[in-house]
Amino acid sequence: MTDDGGLTGLDVVPWGALHHAYGSAIDVPDQLRGLRSPERDTRHAALNQLSGNVYHQGTRWQASCHTVRFLVALVDDPATPDRASVLGLLRAVGVGDRRDDHLPFRPDRTFADADAVGDEQLAELIRWLYHGDDPYADDTMTDLGDAAALRWDADSFRAAAEHTDRYARWVGDTDPEVAARAAELLAWFAPTDAAVTALLMVPADPVRAPVRASANLTLAHLDTEAVGIEHRLRELLTTPPPAVHVTAAVALAYRLGDRLPDRALDILIRAGEQDPPPESPPGWDRSVRGFVALSLQRLGLT
Repeated sequence: MTDDGGLTGLDVVPWGALHHAYGSAIDVPDQLRGLRSPERDTRHAALNQLSGNVYHQGTRWQASCHTVRFLVALVDDPATPDRASVLGLLRAVGVGDRRDDHLPFRPDRTFADADAVGDEQLAELIRWLYHGDDPYADDTMTDLGDAAALRWDADSFRAAAEHTDRYARWVGDTDPEVAARAAELLAWFAPTDAAVTALLMVPADPVRAPVRASANLTLAHLDTEAVGIEHRLRELLTTPPPAVHVTAAVALAYRLGDRLPDRALDILIRAGEQDPPPESPPGWDRSVRGFVALSLQRLGLT
């Protein structure tokens, strides 16, 4: 079969020799193809099945990293339906269930021991997991399973890290949810010039406000002193709606600490009293009010 669109090369991957949460990954290609289906129910089923297979209860598996480039290509293709949902799965596979309190993320520390388990040990583990009589019989294999999970986590993250140029482009996407989720995704990878530029250039008009807010939160967490970040965030302190100027104040608090401008401090203090509070942009688990509370805590005011 000839793959269409972003799925070129799908059949080259030896899926039958790879495993996911439920066994052989031979079913993964059809699930990836299902994400392009014109039928909503087919896409929904494919997304649920694929998520359960390669991101089962937050764990990545041997086949997980091999799905990354195809998920990236699907999001990159404007003809793909429900691109925001596909991007959500890409984020889950590449980053896992990590929340903002893991930012700035240090993959070198997190994955320091990820390569300690070799391919032969992984093959032994797979035989035990999928063909053993008693999956709870051997504590040694349980320990090896933990090591393998870290290896597969690292493999998936490294695969996702190869595409930060695409994520930077998506920040300017015409779909605000795709753009906002892409901005959040950039928070997890080493900041590039293209990524910082994309985050700074997001406009603050009402339609793009969720994207601008997401970009602000990512700038809050990026470990970079790139020129222009503080200036842009200061500009946004006077920009409606509240989601924009409140997240700009949060970002300045994270980046400047006690050098925070008075206007930003005033915004943070008032934000805790806003009802309803600003909505969190897509991609972020913590509420904007939660980020405000953390900002004030960092400043020693709570």
